[in-house]
Amino acid sequence: MQEEDHREQVTCTEFSIEDETHSLLQHQEEFNSIKSSISTLSASLEELNKKKADLLGRMQHLREKISKEGAEMLVQRLLSLLESLKALEKQESDSQLHSNVQRSQLQAEIDKLGEIILSDNDGWSFSCGIDDSLHSSVEKLNSAKTELAAKLREIVLLKRQLDDVPSQAELIQYERRFSELNVHIQGKLRQTRKCYATYNALLEIKELMLKETSLLNSISLQFQDAIASTSGRVKLIDSMDGITKGIQQKLEKAHLAQQAELTVCDALKEKYAAAISEQRRCSSLLKAFQEECAKNERLRSHTSGILA
Repeated sequence: MQEEDHREQVTCTEFSIEDETHSLLQHQEEFNSIKSSISTLSASLEELNKKKADLLGRMQHLREKISKEGAEMLVQRLLSLLESLKALEKQESDSQLHSNVQRSQLQAEIDKLGEIILSDNDGWSFSCGIDDSLHSSVEKLNSAKTELAAKLREIVLLKRQLDDVPSQAELIQYERRFSELNVHIQGKLRQTRKCYATYNALLEIKELMLKETSLLNSISLQFQDAIASTSGRVKLIDSMDGITKGIQQKLEKAHLAQQAELTVCDALKEKYAAAISEQRRCSSLLKAFQEECAKNERLRSHTSGILA
């Protein structure tokens, strides 16, 4: 008997050891599985951190490009409008979900009223319940319509604001039209200045011819009386000397005006040369601006894709 008890104890001990061993193996497998899961999660976390750092770097690079291009305010406004539009769309979907929930509730109430109709024999209580439910439903419906109309107005306003933001093609078209208008205005200005200069020159010639005609008429009328006496001849000679001096002064004045005009002409030639070089520089800047506009459009589409 003692040997049998001892054998049973040994057998029980062996079974316990086997159970413990099996449990230990299970725990070891679970530990290995958890360890592999931790390794997988660590690798995924590192990959996510790398993606996050890459995304942050790209966003920073995008912000720097936007700041350099001088369109930060426009992009900020566009981003805010896009975020507002997304928020309103989310609110619209929430409102739709809320409406579905309310419809389900109303359907449940209708089913409940149907059950009341089948189970209730008192017509007065049923009529009162119907009136209350109808009144509450009408109020909820009117409130929902008001909220939906307000949300739709906000969405339409945001879409109009987005449509008001000019695109790259519109900016290029505006720039071309402004350039054409500037060329037309400059041509009209040059033509007007030329007409004024011609008018002033002809007016001055007219005044000189009138003075010359008046002088010749005066000499013709007084010549015979002047040469009849010695004093008359002296006065005539003195008068002619005065006229000659006046003409000489006018000639010097005209010469000075001509020199001033030549100086102005040389200055205008220099300005013209500078304007030609400035036009070339502006053409290069315009080409660079168009390229930057194309980059900005690509960045805008990329930003929209990121926000979406």
